[in-house]
Amino acid sequence: MPAAMEGSEGGEEGEILRYEDTEDDSVRPTDLSELLKEGTKESHDRAENTEFVRNFLKGRIKKEHFKLATVALYFTYSALEEEIERNKDNPVFAPLYFPVELHRREALGKDLNYFYGEDWKEKIQCSEATQHYVDRIHHVGQHEPELLVAHAYTRYMGDLSGGQVLKKVAQRALKLPSTEEGIQFYVFDNISNAQQFKQLYRARMNALDLDKNTKERIVEEANRAFRFNMQVFDELDKIGKLLTEEAQDGDVPVHDGKGDISKCPYYADKLGKAVAGCPYHAAIALAKKSLLQLILAACVAAAAGAATWYLM
Repeated sequence: MPAAMEGSEGGEEGEILRYEDTEDDSVRPTDLSELLKEGTKESHDRAENTEFVRNFLKGRIKKEHFKLATVALYFTYSALEEEIERNKDNPVFAPLYFPVELHRREALGKDLNYFYGEDWKEKIQCSEATQHYVDRIHHVGQHEPELLVAHAYTRYMGDLSGGQVLKKVAQRALKLPSTEEGIQFYVFDNISNAQQFKQLYRARMNALDLDKNTKERIVEEANRAFRFNMQVFDELDKIGKLLTEEAQDGDVPVHDGKGDISKCPYYADKLGKAVAGCPYHAAIALAKKSLLQLILAACVAAAAGAATWYLM
């Protein structure tokens, strides 16, 4: 029987989960956990084989990429946890409400503070691919709350599994502090044993009162969630091709002069807008002698306030 933690069984705020003996040798093929496992296997494999994830696992991750990924995660989890709070008493989701154990928004805020400074909220914005993901989560939470199970499963179970591998890779590749600044997203202080917790979570999913059609819709939604993640990966790869190998002083990304600069998301978003008050205004003014320099400076200014992401 798993070792118990101090606290009560539920996930109420201020309490720590007491693990149950959730090992069950009689899991049936029709249980939601099994349907999700089998029904998303192909999507999971495709996500793991995207260029971004493959490079990440090999330690080929640029700091700017990681920062933008963290930004995308922040917007994604902000939406997810807002809808979870909205549906915490809804019987189609309530058994999966574990805010103390699972919620990531606060941890992501700490990571962004580490990378961008105390005014990080003024320096980030939601990317196009991430916004599509966020919009879907809000739609589900407000109109089809039973499908919220799919988004929570896809994110949190991934964080407790492959996410722990990514934590170690990022810490080593980016030379992050051993005190875990910058990777708080991957740290689950209130879960003593990830494997045991995942068993509990799956048992709670299997106990939900859902008919066959609803289970099929949840599996379909989980595959949709994987597609959203892959779209963010692809977006991140495209931005990476417009960045230098490593951001320079202050970790400000710049265009390297390759490719079509008019397609640069930073350039398209900000070029031509007023830059009064921008910290890079002086640099832009000095670059007026050269159109190319002007474009590059504008891209730098935009990059300081633009962002993208995710990673399972």
